[in-house]
Amino acid sequence: MKILTANQMQEADRATIKSEPISSLDLMERASGLCVQRILKEERLLHGCVHVLTGVGNNGGDGLVIARKLAEHGLKIRCYVLNFSTKRSPDFEVNLLRLNDQGNNHIEINGIEDLPDLGGAGCIVDAIFGTGLKRSPEGWIKQVIQKINESQLPVIAIDIPSGLFCNSPVSDIDAVVKADLTLSFQNPKMAFLLPSNSEFVGKWQLLDIGLNQEFINDLTDCPELVDFSMIRKIYKKRNRFSHKGSFGHSLLMGGSFGKIGAVILASKAALRAGSGLVSAYVPKCGYSIVQTSIPEVMVEVDDEQFLQFFNYRSRVTSIGIGPGLGTHLKTKKGFVHFLKNAKVPLVIDADGLNIISEHEEIAQLIPPGSILTPHPGEFERLVGPWKNDYDKLDKQMEFSSS
Repeated sequence: MKILTANQMQEADRATIKSEPISSLDLMERASGLCVQRILKEERLLHGCVHVLTGVGNNGGDGLVIARKLAEHGLKIRCYVLNFSTKRSPDFEVNLLRLNDQGNNHIEINGIEDLPDLGGAGCIVDAIFGTGLKRSPEGWIKQVIQKINESQLPVIAIDIPSGLFCNSPVSDIDAVVKADLTLSFQNPKMAFLLPSNSEFVGKWQLLDIGLNQEFINDLTDCPELVDFSMIRKIYKKRNRFSHKGSFGHSLLMGGSFGKIGAVILASKAALRAGSGLVSAYVPKCGYSIVQTSIPEVMVEVDDEQFLQFFNYRSRVTSIGIGPGLGTHLKTKKGFVHFLKNAKVPLVIDADGLNIISEHEEIAQLIPPGSILTPHPGEFERLVGPWKNDYDKLDKQMEFSSS
């Protein structure tokens, strides 16, 4: 599934309005209706008052529709309009009239002193800012966000938590709503997938609002989120006459004295993932340990306490190397020689990555199609420190293409 920027999402909205055709007002009604269906499943949150806080743009318009539809389901609603701008979107204005016509008068908020207490039972729906936000909220709007976070009420954010940027790092962590649930539209935002934003996004769910899929499919240079639909395209079904020889032979190379467990875990993972045959290539001190722990795995051995020769004999289709490998000088030399002669793509992990990070030129020896699996510390040793998660992502893409 493609990960879209804020601008691409806006373009997809416009393409849908033009091609379907559908009015922007009706598209807002559709999207907000799906939010309401999802919110109604959170029954434990709905036994008090639902506080809906809206801005004055289209995200605020979504909030007004949600307030109206929740009221139609008999829920107690309080809707607060935060007047941080005199410029209101046309769709917001229409939905404000619809809410008032329903008999649910809203509360105008022009400063922090106008905001009532948000305590008690119930929940908060955050529809203040959407994906178009360019700078951190300031002044009394920031104070409102802080009141939301201090309220102890569960928070449901619409499209994106207010104060969080879609495609850039947060500059003021005290000016971002901390949502328990984020209901977003059609495609994921990069902000949802970065660890530094987890405290703001909470659990997130995509709602398919029927945006023009042909337009989205034609977008280029988009990062992809690996999801079930992508996996389904490459999944190979096993037929009734298949056997272990039909599904490849994986070789796990690694381990050193005191670190044999890493190879055992990696071998078990290869079996669990579906490899037909699995072999482990370990130092002699690990032979009995591997044979006893996972007897279904075949074993080849190297030197006594660490690897240095890397002269496996099995005919394999894939190789994972690095877990528990260690960084002994002879291991490093043998590893470089191994890379120079590797005939199949590799999965390189742990100390394999640490050895590569010590000598930049070694990275050029990695066979095409290989996969590197660093944890943050290993990755930093490969590319250097980063300023934030977006900078880290840029460094990852640069390293992958170098």
